[in-house]
Amino acid sequence: MHDARALIDMGAEAVRKLARRGYSLDISALDSLQSRRNHNIRTADELRAESKRVAKEVGQVARSGGDAGELKERARKIKEEIRDLEAAQDDIERELRDFLLVIPNIPLDQAPDGDSEEFAVELRKVGTPPAFGFEPKDHVDLGEAMGILDFTRATKLSGPRFSVARGVGAALERALATLFLDIHTRRHGYTEYSVPFLVNPKTMTGTGQLPKFEEDLFKTGVAERDLYLIPTAEVPLTNLFADEIIPAKELPLALTAHTPCFRSEAGSYGRDTRGILRQHQFSKVEMVRICAAEDSQAEMATMVAHAEACLKELGLAYRVVELAAGDMGFSAQLTHDIEVWLPSQDTYREISSVSDCGTFQARRAGIRTRGADGKTTPVATLNGSGLPIGRTLAALLEQNQQADGSVVLPEALIPYLGFRRITADGTPQE
Repeated sequence: MHDARALIDMGAEAVRKLARRGYSLDISALDSLQSRRNHNIRTADELRAESKRVAKEVGQVARSGGDAGELKERARKIKEEIRDLEAAQDDIERELRDFLLVIPNIPLDQAPDGDSEEFAVELRKVGTPPAFGFEPKDHVDLGEAMGILDFTRATKLSGPRFSVARGVGAALERALATLFLDIHTRRHGYTEYSVPFLVNPKTMTGTGQLPKFEEDLFKTGVAERDLYLIPTAEVPLTNLFADEIIPAKELPLALTAHTPCFRSEAGSYGRDTRGILRQHQFSKVEMVRICAAEDSQAEMATMVAHAEACLKELGLAYRVVELAAGDMGFSAQLTHDIEVWLPSQDTYREISSVSDCGTFQARRAGIRTRGADGKTTPVATLNGSGLPIGRTLAALLEQNQQADGSVVLPEALIPYLGFRRITADGTPQE
């Protein structure tokens, strides 16, 4: 969430920067709200001071034996005025908070202009997309032919945009998650967490999912409480430190978790409805870093490298792009997407999105650090996939398919699976 005073001080510059991501900031309305808030606070403070003076006068008059009736009446009226102002102040504070909660983060100047993936700037390509002497199949045809993916039965259970992995397919999902966690915890120094998959509205608000994007979430009621299924482990991992002050010496923090993720995909109907690229439920290994605000860009480069390490370990061809200002997530000030090559689509598709959120989420969630001067300031938060299991599985099947319908897996997975090849009928083979 933004500091209202900072936005007002930026004025036209804030309006211009937010317009780059398609948001029209009404700076005069914000200024009016802030002015009303400040006026109320000043008036209430003045009345409290007057209340103290009147109370003192009442005591003096009473001690001298005089009539303090008028003063007592004045004291009563002042108290009523203060109560009215406090009630009005609560309304203004709520109105101001609601106003600020739906304003997206301000993009960094280096983010390209534009409002879609077409405006992303390619930073680098890594690996060579495989060349086939046959027409490559997509992961759906491969998985169903081998009997390791079952979309028909998943639809019977839950409807469209769900999948079932069977046998080698389920083992492969488990192996990928364990490999990614091992890479992040053993090589990159992340601490692994096991977190709740249901969180409260305050937690969803802290990372920016609420109030603006409620339609994208799955909501449930448990024991008369409103709870939401997490869309990503970023939500509980970041909010572990909500309303806390983290000692500066402990920064940066690096956290990771493997969780299911639940998304309604509102507004995305017609996109990627085939296969496991865009589902209502999927699993993912998530990375979160929390650092001093001035270190966020360096930490972002570190996180991108950590996500890339997973793809390099699997030998998958990919590229890294910098997203346009109007195509970034609500909480991000800069985002780098990693896109993996999908032969069936003859293009690169997003597999990881690493975002620097600056102090935006920390202000919403109340996550701070204390400097050497004793003052507290918001930290910076970053998040990124490292990696999603389904999309990685799809890329593995497609990039490593053979003419006979089998798939040869990378050596990195052998210690986790015990085999290297999946035959055309789904049999594991050394």
